[in-house]
Amino acid sequence: MTEMKTRLTQTVKGAGCAAKLAPGDLDRALCGLDLPVDDDLIIGLERADDAGVYRVTGDLALVQTLDFFPPMIDDPYSFGRIAAANALSDIYAMGGTPKTAMNIVVFPAKRLDISILRSVIEGGLHTIREAGVVLVGGHTVDDNELKYGLSVTGFIHPDRILTKPLGTGIICTAIKAGLAGTEVTDRVTQPNFTVEMYKSPQN
Repeated sequence: MTEMKTRLTQTVKGAGCAAKLAPGDLDRALCGLDLPVDDDLIIGLERADDAGVYRVTGDLALVQTLDFFPPMIDDPYSFGRIAAANALSDIYAMGGTPKTAMNIVVFPAKRLDISILRSVIEGGLHTIREAGVVLVGGHTVDDNELKYGLSVTGFIHPDRILTKPLGTGIICTAIKAGLAGTEVTDRVTQPNFTVEMYKSPQN
């Protein structure tokens, strides 16, 4: 694990899921748009769920999600692990099994050392391997603030879809604000922080 030299949480305006666009603003942006429809789309934009679900056959559906955000903790490796687990958890939350992933990277190459990005990606890879998922590619953008996450595709039976919100957004926001105690912070960032925390009993 790379030695921490920069407080990542102090390089961004918002931490973790707290950096999301406000739901009301998103609603106004999407309101009235003519969205494509398909009879095999089981869960789409009409429901604020963890992931989208598309039926392929009578007993197979794709579960798709993407999730990325700015760091909510200062250690790059742990941030990579948490961000990857958070994206994978959307698939587990629906009752699905993740199969492939793609990196989503936004990195300020002129402000932060490239070794930080490497540590973030290494942390993400740790979690991806842990889940038995294959990394098939990704996309990077050079911008002012670090953000990392995954686009994930998985499988699920169309009749076994769950709707169960999971995540660590509230805890991560508290860590950035300095309001989380040591015990809570350690539980999120400790080495045994794994995707097993997110799996539903049927996975």
